[in-house]
Amino acid sequence: MSFLVNSCGLSLERAKHVSQRVNFETSERPNLVLNLLKNHGFTNAQISKVVKARPNLLLSDPEKTLLPKFEFLGSIGLSDSECANIISGCPSVLGRSIKNHLMPMYDFFKSIVVSDEKVVKTFKLARRGLSQDVQKNLAPNLAILREIGVPQSSICLLLSCFPSIAFLRHAKFDEIVKEVTNLGFNPEKLALIQAIHVLASLRKVNWEHRFEVYQRWGWSKDQTFLAFKKNPACMCFSEERITKAMDFLVNRMGWPSEHISRNPIVLLFSLEKRTIPRCSVFQILLSKGLVKKDLALFTILRPKEKDFLENYVTKFQQNIPQLLEVYQGKSDLLDLGIGSERIFEIKPL
Repeated sequence: MSFLVNSCGLSLERAKHVSQRVNFETSERPNLVLNLLKNHGFTNAQISKVVKARPNLLLSDPEKTLLPKFEFLGSIGLSDSECANIISGCPSVLGRSIKNHLMPMYDFFKSIVVSDEKVVKTFKLARRGLSQDVQKNLAPNLAILREIGVPQSSICLLLSCFPSIAFLRHAKFDEIVKEVTNLGFNPEKLALIQAIHVLASLRKVNWEHRFEVYQRWGWSKDQTFLAFKKNPACMCFSEERITKAMDFLVNRMGWPSEHISRNPIVLLFSLEKRTIPRCSVFQILLSKGLVKKDLALFTILRPKEKDFLENYVTKFQQNIPQLLEVYQGKSDLLDLGIGSERIFEIKPL
């Protein structure tokens, strides 16, 4: 028990529990296992996590049983630290066969995402799914998507970006896909994959709560569904984030709430890093008569960083030298004699 506490970092209570599941007469082999883990970049916290979950690994032959798995994971492009993160997140991977499990899983991933880089990304994100047989849930889940006409590019995105969703229990995944298609999502569009991710990630109580939050800002249930269909991610945000964004856009900038439901992408932008700096620039340009009063707010928020700087900052810096400083947050609107009154002139669309 002292070995589990002193060498593996377990609490005394946890060590008592683990000692009932694994017994060793000497610490020779467990020490070899710990050394192997340390040599492959495992932190003390990760080692403790692995031992708690899979104490029998301490009895494994490090050279014959464990090392080949590290070598396999390294051969597909995973670094030591990445392997440590994967294994500490799913220790049961070390108990699976290379030939019968890890290699078939690699081949399956490769057949879907194609590139080595995306295969590595999938391994890193799949975590617990890595202990599953691909034929149990993953393959049937992807087959459902093909049956309804989801293109290969979208299936690739699901597996490489949201593998934990792709590994969902088959009955649950089937239920979510049916719900998404019943809501009118087009299988050929990427939004369907995003919607699956949202519904799979949110508990029902949290899903309903998002409707309540948007309702406080005057959205009907139909308007909220419309926003969800246009940009599913708007239902993933916390109440705090939604409230801050809506408060700024509606109360500060005077953008009608119902128009945000038709352009929900604006809720995805960082309030501090994108929305407020750009709106500050807009207010300055508007106060100086350098932009039209009916310029759509969406026109200000949507462009890429380079395009926004060229069209709204660099273009007018000779007229307003402090414009870049305001955009970077180094100067305040009040420094230019511009108040913080609500801007009603903004065109909603």
